[in-house]
Amino acid sequence: MDSLQGFEIETSNSNPSSATILTPCFPANLSIATASTTVNTTSTSTNANPSPAPAAVSSSSSSSSSASPSTLSRYENQKRRDWNTFGQYLRNHRPPLSLSRCSGAHVLEFLRYLDQFGKTKVHTQLCPFFGHPNPPAPCPCPLRQAWGSLDALIGRLRAAFEEHGGKPEANPFGARAVRLYLREVRDSQSKARGISYEKKKRKRPPQAAAPPPLPPPPNGNQNQ
Repeated sequence: MDSLQGFEIETSNSNPSSATILTPCFPANLSIATASTTVNTTSTSTNANPSPAPAAVSSSSSSSSSASPSTLSRYENQKRRDWNTFGQYLRNHRPPLSLSRCSGAHVLEFLRYLDQFGKTKVHTQLCPFFGHPNPPAPCPCPLRQAWGSLDALIGRLRAAFEEHGGKPEANPFGARAVRLYLREVRDSQSKARGISYEKKKRKRPPQAAAPPPLPPPPNGNQNQ
């Protein structure tokens, strides 16, 4: 089953009613933080009264509620996966690279490395569908990571770097070279795909017209 990949299932032969224990079998070089959960099993009673006592029901419900882990948001889960992916990339770097020595140039290498897993068709200038938002036929143009995906990825990694103790002024994901690269990718993909990435300006609500100024009071000295 897919949900049990990366784990070994151990069962105790001496006690058939014991709970199944899942032990991780990840490689030693992966630092994956997993939350251990404790499963409390209760044996069913064979007494004449099948309904459990109210006290037992309340205790089991309280234990199950306390054992349930706090769920993270989708953004936090994705940020954690991105951070682990970048850490694995640094460990596989030749030579291995520590986070303290990581610079904007290494971030650019990481972004170019991700292009091989992209799913966005980016037409070249020689392609007849260059600038066509909806090409009518397939073409041999390469697949790349979409600019929106890269921009969101850098934002999550930039936040994760500072959450792990990094200083904002030394954040490699906020380097000027990274910002220029993302701008270049945005402009080139916008032309190649015929899609505008410009942010839509918010329409300001119409302001109420100011009332006309009151006429000046009459001067009483004119009649004298």
